[in-house]
Amino acid sequence: MHMLSLRAFVAGVVVGAVVGGGLAIPASARAATPILVAIRAAHHPGLDRLVFEFKGALPAERSARYVTGLVADGSGLPVPVVGSARLLVRFGGATGHADDGNLSYGAARRTYALPGIIQVVNTGDFEAVLTFGVGVAKKTPFQLYTLKNPSRVVIELTTPYRTVNVKSYFLNSANFNVGRKPYTKGAVRPVVATGAATGALQRLFAGPTQGERVGLHFVDSKATGFSKVTIENKVARVYLTGGCSSGGSTFTIADEIVPTLKQFSSVQWVKIYDPVGRTQRPTGSSDSIPVCLEP
Repeated sequence: MHMLSLRAFVAGVVVGAVVGGGLAIPASARAATPILVAIRAAHHPGLDRLVFEFKGALPAERSARYVTGLVADGSGLPVPVVGSARLLVRFGGATGHADDGNLSYGAARRTYALPGIIQVVNTGDFEAVLTFGVGVAKKTPFQLYTLKNPSRVVIELTTPYRTVNVKSYFLNSANFNVGRKPYTKGAVRPVVATGAATGALQRLFAGPTQGERVGLHFVDSKATGFSKVTIENKVARVYLTGGCSSGGSTFTIADEIVPTLKQFSSVQWVKIYDPVGRTQRPTGSSDSIPVCLEP
């Protein structure tokens, strides 16, 4: 039998095993499937670089494209990813877990303090198809390429805009647990200069980075995001989406939103609205929260 025919025959046997289900896939075939072992992101002049590193060969298929929304493979349920735009990254012929089912690359949802890349979130890992959503600050051009030794898929997202450093305020658990104020601590984030207040809130909803999670936490009070933020006459108005509940706690998302917005000289008062558009004091010179955020 010619070598080409032999390869085709072997490939047909493996495919038949997968589709028919009557035979187990040989261990050698399983070992050949590239395994994602690391995700890294960093800023370089003019761009953010996102790297997916694999054990073994490169995935047979790799692609990235902008999408309007992200859904989980299998369930079809929406996957929230913070950002003004979203990339769907797909690897065909790759996996993100070990034989015991545990993730092989670390956290499935991670936040970055970068000008462009805000979040990277796993959206699927099934039948050797591995997908991720990437939330970014702005929809800008990007390129995808590969490197070897080790096997890497690289996405470079351009950041052709001016940024300013702002702070997103998270719960400082060490202070809160002993009743020592302030209960929040600001984490520095580079955001697009033309929408700094919106950028600061986006970074708040993205949560702390992996390194910051030792002492900082994002209390979401069941909110999944915000539909808009407006600032007029020193009053900032934030409209929450998803849910809204204090859970009986004296510390809520309002305690994070207020200092995050009041760092700007254009904001003196902050009024927070629940997902159906209600707040207790919609007018006047005062802060305001919806009833659902009362203890």
